[in-house]
Amino acid sequence: MHRRIFQLAIVFLWLALPLVALQYREVWDQLPAHVATHFNAAGQANGWMSREQAIRFGVGFVAFLLVIFTPLLLYMNRGRVDAFSWAMLVFCALALGFMVEVNRGIVNYNLHGTSMLPGTMLLALPIALVLLIAIYIASRREPALPSTGSSTTDLLAEETHSGRIFILLILPAIVGPAIAAALVPVPALRLSMALIGLIGFATIAAAWSGFQYRFLRHGVEIRILGFRLRSIPRQQIQSYAPESWSALRGYGIRGIGSTRAYVWGNKVVHIRTSNGDIFLGHSDPQRIVHDLDRVMGHPQAAGSPPLRAGFGKGTTSVVP
Repeated sequence: MHRRIFQLAIVFLWLALPLVALQYREVWDQLPAHVATHFNAAGQANGWMSREQAIRFGVGFVAFLLVIFTPLLLYMNRGRVDAFSWAMLVFCALALGFMVEVNRGIVNYNLHGTSMLPGTMLLALPIALVLLIAIYIASRREPALPSTGSSTTDLLAEETHSGRIFILLILPAIVGPAIAAALVPVPALRLSMALIGLIGFATIAAAWSGFQYRFLRHGVEIRILGFRLRSIPRQQIQSYAPESWSALRGYGIRGIGSTRAYVWGNKVVHIRTSNGDIFLGHSDPQRIVHDLDRVMGHPQAAGSPPLRAGFGKGTTSVVP
């Protein structure tokens, strides 16, 4: 039943196309020959198109978003429709609604000289993005692993996999929002840019500290900045082996459906579980394999001596 409702909601998203076209067609004869379509941070027009170009661009951009959103949502609908699936659907609807509102603002500006967008619309997408990230993390955590009550007894090893070199790539991406937050005269837009900047700074902090893997007697925990991202119970682990990781697959937290990757480099350990595939990045994948052997109770790992290494891209601390 939920899947059918989800599918119907995806169909309704396509109503954004005729809605944008209708906004222009209803007042077609009243629009000027050249329509203001681009605006600076103060909301003043600084770019124009013909009416025909404006409607084609407005409808075309909405169609472009729908071509991206629809396959993604249909893929998510293949399995269980969970909280994150609904959150993604809402986010896609907000993005399309934002574009519908942008085109409505363009039409009203050219007819009446009114401001482009209300402040609430400028804040909606950044807030929705923050909530989407929060729901994504919360919905994929899995229940916490059982504990004997003593972290010293439960903990077998700890690994850190950081991506500090990627900070050089992330920093330029937040320079624009930071400058906009400081200079633009529209309060809502400044706050919106500030939220985007905070997301960027959080990403930098996450890349600097890296993913922390805690190998426990009952399974594996994946953490970031002390927050538990994922638990992998020992009984769900079916196999694991080192693999190479292609840059085309991306870095950071990756994956869709039942696949998840926590990667800042080109070496991973591929863990197959009863709930899907998980990839743990590390500069020395054999350390991950060794620690997983201990979790699974393999004889060759039980008597292994403690390992210790300094902090770096991939570091290890094993508790005997």
